[in-house]
Amino acid sequence: MTLKTQLLIIIPAVCFSTALLIALTTKKPIEYMTPEPLVRPATQAGRFYESNPNLLSNEVDSFLAHHAKNDTYNNVAALIVPHAGHVFSGNVAAAAYMAIDPQKQYKRIFLLGPSHYEWLDGASVNIEADYYSTPLGNVEVDRETACQLISADNVFKYQEKAHDREHCLEVQLPFLQRRLGKVPPIVPIIISTNDFSKLKRMAEVLKPYFTDDNLFIISSDFSHYPSYQDACKVDEKTGKAVESGDVEKFIATIEKNARSGIRNLSTSACGEFPIITLMLMLNGNYQVKHLLYQNSGDMESHDHHRVVGYHSFAILRKTGNEANQFTLSEQGKKLLKEIALKSISDAFDVTSSSFTTSAQQHPDLTQKCGAFVTLTKHGALRGCMGHFGEDTPLYEVVYNMARMAAFEDPRFPQLRRHELDEIDIQISVLTPMRRIYSLDEFQLHRHGIFIKKGWRSGTFLPQVADEVNWTKEEFVGHCSRDKAGLGWDGWRNAELYVYEAIVF
Repeated sequence: MTLKTQLLIIIPAVCFSTALLIALTTKKPIEYMTPEPLVRPATQAGRFYESNPNLLSNEVDSFLAHHAKNDTYNNVAALIVPHAGHVFSGNVAAAAYMAIDPQKQYKRIFLLGPSHYEWLDGASVNIEADYYSTPLGNVEVDRETACQLISADNVFKYQEKAHDREHCLEVQLPFLQRRLGKVPPIVPIIISTNDFSKLKRMAEVLKPYFTDDNLFIISSDFSHYPSYQDACKVDEKTGKAVESGDVEKFIATIEKNARSGIRNLSTSACGEFPIITLMLMLNGNYQVKHLLYQNSGDMESHDHHRVVGYHSFAILRKTGNEANQFTLSEQGKKLLKEIALKSISDAFDVTSSSFTTSAQQHPDLTQKCGAFVTLTKHGALRGCMGHFGEDTPLYEVVYNMARMAAFEDPRFPQLRRHELDEIDIQISVLTPMRRIYSLDEFQLHRHGIFIKKGWRSGTFLPQVADEVNWTKEEFVGHCSRDKAGLGWDGWRNAELYVYEAIVF
């Protein structure tokens, strides 16, 4: 091949490469497409509720109209609503949704329901879907909050199968859409575990969100498949247990119903675990209001031999002075002092007290709340122990803490019998704790402080402020460093709670 021939071959190739380079450098930059939002489809439309938008709107509006004269509340913290087909439970559900003030601006709505298809031994939070679809439009998912729950505790996770065909949350959305118009972002949570410790962990993670900014909706039907008459009896007992706000009473009622031998009763509440989670977040600042009960036998054409029960409840957050209605009678205070003294003296005599019956006759002593028992001798501290939380009746807390103050306070030797006559007993009954997010909410001399971060925690009772000359910042700083072991400024990224104390 001659040099000329080689040039003829090479030159066009060079020209082509140059042209390609020019084309590449002058072409507009590639525009990357934004991913399409992931929408969970309305899998139950046409099954549990109407699939036609107009028919669905008319159906839901008709249910809501039945309760147009019902009271509405701007302090609804949570609802318990059924999740059967709208034709069966829609009227009961509507009674709950009409309790919501439609002008109330919620930041987000937490939807908690049971799993009908997958056993999770925990909870599944839908962090994948951007929206939930219904025939009435899409409802946004608060994926950021959903991810925060999963990061907070591994009892929360995401399992697609727990959500893909589950109806218990989806059937609530048309009611929210028709009642509220624009629905705030939702946090969909399916709960499926009978491990009480895991339910407590869920409640602890969710409790910081259980504020006036958010609405919690708990999805549950009640008795499954007994006769009409049996359903009415069983559901009345279960309903009263829910209304009490007492989680132990609710669990005991469920278990008693299960042992009752009632024919065809497979469960007293299919949403038992979400209800327990909710009840673990309640304290004396909430009122559980029963709204309506029906069962599927109330439908004219339905079989009365096998029915499903439906309750609806509104959990109202007490406000103002109503939230502080925590009192003890003078007689109750006197009896608590006697219980504390009896607890210590019984330890010396190896006997047990018979105070339970008399204590139970005083409703204020059966309240579930925390208390501290302080022992002093000639004005000097001789022992002090306390219990936070609202899981034990007050009289039991005082009995147990008095004995622990006398014999188990590690700062002092065990109390001896001859000291008993020299001991003064002071009892501090704690009002329900309230989470705060700024020291502006803390009032020195009125509030005690409880600081918690991880497994570390510490507290100062309100009366500590009367014994020292500290500012509120010093009060919290000393508690953080000296009691919780978090350092002087450790409280700034810890959980803060306030409470009041009835001291006598």
